[in-house]
Amino acid sequence: MSQKKDYYDLLGVSKSASAEEIKRAYRNLARKYHPDVNKQPDAESKFKEINEAYEVLSDEAKRRTYDRFGMEGLEGGGPSGPGMGFGDFGDIFDIFFGGGGGTATGPSSMAERGDDLRYDIELSLEEAAKGVEKTVRYNHLRNCEACNGTGARPGTQPEMCPSCHGSGVIRHSQNTILGTFQTTATCGRCGGKGRVIASPCVQCSGSGRMRKVSEINVKIPAGVDNNSRIRLSGEGDSGIRGGGPGDLYIVVHVKQHDIFERRGNDIFCEVPISMVRAALGGEITVPVLGGEEKITLNEGVQNGDKFRLKERGIPDINGRGKGDEYILFKVITPTRLSHDQKALLRQFAQSMGETIETPEEKSFLGKLFRG
Repeated sequence: MSQKKDYYDLLGVSKSASAEEIKRAYRNLARKYHPDVNKQPDAESKFKEINEAYEVLSDEAKRRTYDRFGMEGLEGGGPSGPGMGFGDFGDIFDIFFGGGGGTATGPSSMAERGDDLRYDIELSLEEAAKGVEKTVRYNHLRNCEACNGTGARPGTQPEMCPSCHGSGVIRHSQNTILGTFQTTATCGRCGGKGRVIASPCVQCSGSGRMRKVSEINVKIPAGVDNNSRIRLSGEGDSGIRGGGPGDLYIVVHVKQHDIFERRGNDIFCEVPISMVRAALGGEITVPVLGGEEKITLNEGVQNGDKFRLKERGIPDINGRGKGDEYILFKVITPTRLSHDQKALLRQFAQSMGETIETPEEKSFLGKLFRG
């Protein structure tokens, strides 16, 4: 391009424009004149001009030189000087894809948090209702005590990777007709960590962690249900390169009870009673969680009737009261009665004004014998 052209004029900004104003102006023009977008014959040359201007004005040192000495001061500026025909690849990527793209900001050796772990535990319904303390024994990764998690032999430290100089990436430049593109790849020597261990710890073979079996007491609150999770902070695997530990999650499974059925915080229990007890009512003993309780029945209990024991169910895990217990009555009809017992039942039926045979039974029998 001609030396008479002014970089500030090309970008449409004043000489006192801030770095942000220069970048904003450049982005707008780059979108407008990019050859993939603008098919005008002079679009490519215009695009190269605004990239050349931005290449200089976005660099603080180059901008000072240009302001003092003009184009003459920038001549012979080497591969990063004007005439490249293309701005920084990260800026171009940002214009069209909305991110910083394509450039690495540093090594991947930053601290990494350890993994979370899961431990499944089985409780009885009584334990779930009252709460309980359990001892959990589990396998996890902990920092090596010999090297304190560094992975290096005691007395030594991990060293900066000589291939990537601690950045974790290797940069490559490629010249194209549109300018020079810079790409990055993970350093093969350090695996992106930015450091290497020349003398690995003998105990952990350089990993910095070792597998360990630990025991911990877990307080399980009253009211837990199937798949309730209890989080124990910091009891998971230790982190890598100084990262914090993960968490341990206790997952609760409540065993099926022999006589109680849980529905939310309520429990249900089926209690058999005799036909006589159902008719006469009176006091009976029913099961409750952890024991028994006496209740009084009204006369004439029917099969399937319910009796509610208030707040004898499961405590709410969030402390909002307790559920109820519901007794479901199952009236048992006697079988294999003796001759005398049958006679007494017939007398009872007659005293109630009942006949042994129902009208439906009589109609059925009549049709049977008439046929």
